[in-house]
Amino acid sequence: MSFDPAKFDAAQALALAHRTFDIEAAAVLGLKTRVGPEFARAVEVMLACRGRVVVMGMGKSGHIGRKISATLASTGTPAMFVHPAEASHGDLGMVAPGDVVLAISYSGEVDELAAILPALKRIGVTLLAMTGRSDSTLAQHADIVLISAVDLEACPLNLAPTASTTAQLALGDALAVALLDARGFREEDFARSHPGGALGRKLLTHIDDVMRTGEAVPAVGLQAGFTELMREMSNKGLGASAIVDDARRVRGIFTDGDLRRLIEKGVDLRTSKAADVMHPDPRTLRAGALAVEAVALMEQYRITSVLVVDGAGVLCGALNSNDLLRAKVI
Repeated sequence: MSFDPAKFDAAQALALAHRTFDIEAAAVLGLKTRVGPEFARAVEVMLACRGRVVVMGMGKSGHIGRKISATLASTGTPAMFVHPAEASHGDLGMVAPGDVVLAISYSGEVDELAAILPALKRIGVTLLAMTGRSDSTLAQHADIVLISAVDLEACPLNLAPTASTTAQLALGDALAVALLDARGFREEDFARSHPGGALGRKLLTHIDDVMRTGEAVPAVGLQAGFTELMREMSNKGLGASAIVDDARRVRGIFTDGDLRRLIEKGVDLRTSKAADVMHPDPRTLRAGALAVEAVALMEQYRITSVLVVDGAGVLCGALNSNDLLRAKVI
């Protein structure tokens, strides 16, 4: 088909966009009247599954199925997608007794799905059907039927799957949400399956992963001179230094902010010892704490550096807000 840019109707395009939103919104809201006790049964069956939820679908329903399986897997329900056509040529071996199969087909008459229904029954799976027709072949073979019917596709020709696939996607999301709630799925569980995401970094990163250790940790003794204290701070670049006793237990901290305040007061620092200028009993974190605890501590007390100690109060690390920024925790 040829296209003449001069004939493009921007107003018509915008009107169709608005119409699409209206139709697809109505399709999703219509699910509320179509979904009933069978939905709860489907959730219960999926919760009781000791294998995997195997999602199947052809064409656009297959694309939706892949997304549903990914959402299930990332929210605590072991799931995978198996292409129905490939299942007929060996991939059915991925399906095991005790699995739950979620088969998606709006018409419920897809040949590739119909061809493997008897084999699925012989394997001994529970078959959930997501279809727009309760009288379809797929629905008749299913143990539980979830109706995803829509009154109208958003396509002006009422042909291309649009509102129907939106409804399928919403119904899949509803299953995933109900399942994660029933499992008691928490933020920490979500983070474990999303270690590369922002939430994963926040909930799985420990201060041990980002803190400075060994010679990189600025520290001086209680009797260290002010010049030595300044040299240690400058060399280590933390913006602070720990003040420790002979057993390396933390007794205090001295920061750039403390230096500015002493200068403003006119204190003669040339003869001062570290013990004279330190802030005693500073805020510290125990080794093994989550990095987000460091973030919370810094925000609560408006500080930019935190010392890390072991159970006996011995200095074992330090970090500042820049370390957390580099780790993308904040």
